[in-house]
Amino acid sequence: MSITPLDIHNKEFKTVLRGYDRNEVDEFLDFIIKDLEQVFKESAELKDSNQALKEKLEHYHNLEQTLHNALVVAQETAEEVKASAKREAQLINREAELKAERLVDDAIGKVRRMTAELDEMRKQSSVFRARLINLLKAQLEMLDSDDWEQMETAAGRELN
Repeated sequence: MSITPLDIHNKEFKTVLRGYDRNEVDEFLDFIIKDLEQVFKESAELKDSNQALKEKLEHYHNLEQTLHNALVVAQETAEEVKASAKREAQLINREAELKAERLVDDAIGKVRRMTAELDEMRKQSSVFRARLINLLKAQLEMLDSDDWEQMETAAGRELN
């Protein structure tokens, strides 16, 4: 059990013959009372301060935990965003590859069609050339024929 300033103040001593000077003892006890009151007051202030600091510390611990949780959530979200962006990039890349393949296939098809058309035009050109040659030969043969000379002679007679 601790002693209080009131305990010191209320303490009564027996008087004896040749005892201590009562005034000196009272002054000393008053000094001790004041000093002890000061110690108790400082102790109470320190307890209050300690309690306030504990509350602040608890608040900061809670804040730290909240920030830690927020950081973890932010990291997880960043990872999810990265993964999502990667998946989207892969999807875009795959779509671009498919589109490129379609374009190449279309171009190959056009080249084949154009090659077939060119071959067909070459064949038609050869046929046309052969027919033209045959027609011209026939015309030359007709010019070289005796019938032509007879037509010239008959036409000259009619003009005269």
